[in-house]
Amino acid sequence: QVQLVESGGGLVQAGGSLRLSCAASGSIFSINYMGWYRQAPGKQRELVASIANDGRPNYADSVKGQFTISRDNAKNTVYLQMNSLKPEDTAVYYCNADINFLSYWGQGTQVTVSS
Repeated sequence: QVQLVESGGGLVQAGGSLRLSCAASGSIFSINYMGWYRQAPGKQRELVASIANDGRPNYADSVKGQFTISRDNAKNTVYLQMNSLKPEDTAVYYCNADINFLSYWGQGTQVTVSS
């Protein structure tokens, strides 16, 4: 059984940084796409950043230059480095990955940015 487990969320002041991690475990034969989504209260879940198997990143316009996505294929882990955080970045952040040609989601990790 495949699982995605996120970590690294928390409470931070505006201008601060956080690094999220998402580790995949279980019977894994291939991981293609890995990405991070977020959902703020009362809003739809939105893509924040994604990274292909070859390391090519893709970012939402709202986080370009602020967030950096990376992955360690040896550890089946994807990271999201978030800098210069703003109150509007407050949301539950979810990891998503295409593993064994199926889509999996993590349980989510709360990120709260205080002003």
